[in-house]
Amino acid sequence: MNRRVVHTRGGPPADVLSVVEEPDPAAPVSGRVLVRVTAFPLHPGDLQAVEAYPGTAARPVPAGVEATGVVEAIGPHTRVAAEVEVGGRVTVFPHPGAWSRWILADARAVVAVPDKLSDEVAAQLLVNPLTAVMLRREAEEHQGFGYGGLLLQTAAGSSVGRLVTGVCAAHDLPLVNVVRSDRGAVELRKRFPDVPVVVTSRPGWQDEVRGAADGRPPVVAFDPIGGKLAESLLDLLAPGGKLVSYGQMAEEPVSVHASTLLHKSLTLRGKSIGRWQSEVSAERRASDVAAAKLIALALGDQFDVAATYGLDELTDAVEHAGRPGKVGTVLVRPW
Repeated sequence: MNRRVVHTRGGPPADVLSVVEEPDPAAPVSGRVLVRVTAFPLHPGDLQAVEAYPGTAARPVPAGVEATGVVEAIGPHTRVAAEVEVGGRVTVFPHPGAWSRWILADARAVVAVPDKLSDEVAAQLLVNPLTAVMLRREAEEHQGFGYGGLLLQTAAGSSVGRLVTGVCAAHDLPLVNVVRSDRGAVELRKRFPDVPVVVTSRPGWQDEVRGAADGRPPVVAFDPIGGKLAESLLDLLAPGGKLVSYGQMAEEPVSVHASTLLHKSLTLRGKSIGRWQSEVSAERRASDVAAAKLIALALGDQFDVAATYGLDELTDAVEHAGRPGKVGTVLVRPW
């Protein structure tokens, strides 16, 4: 029997998610690939989507968008990406309902996993690295980035934040990291000793950012949190700067007076990995996936796993995934 994680309403994920049993999937039709899942990640965005689900669904809503596994069958006359073959390891994204033992995936979402990557890294191969690629593209669109202007990023100790830092370090791009605790700062300095880290729990942290910038204007900021912290970033940005919001961890809205935007000519930009497939061309998607693989191969030690659970331990896994101060991604192995 197949086992799948679903929900029928929004709310705290630990309360509303459940595991249901259903018949094993049929053989794939044209354009589809049958994948036996070996692991899937519990991304913060997945949990936020469950919590924010409106109303009550008439049918169970499948959860998750990314998983890694082994190809069991390919539909007839199906075009697949290079090195995707029966018996081969793959990662699938985006696939609504990836938190399952078996998935019948759109062939366009199936990507071959390099042999050098472990299942633990493969389970995180696409969402986080593609987010880092997406964010870097947003930064590079600013004419001052890399030419004296630097980047600020909050939640720098997160899975995405560490990848962004690794990419910037590899390409010698100026960056100041922002975290919320001394513990997080210590951990991040161990990983990237040459990148400045500022702790927001300290009074005067904005002045510390300015000092760490060493006279270079902050022109782009990445923020997955929102709320008051995002407002502080707007104060730090140089005239003509851009704030890229890619998450919604804070409950309060971002409040900004129009005069702030007008007088400093600031840009507010929202980016979601959930819109990646629909917003970019097939050629750009292929290029982004290739970049994601390179990131995983070069920065494999940054793909931390906080813990691994079985499908019968789903409630514990969800609770751990939402735990403050967690380092790394929580994985579930469905077999």
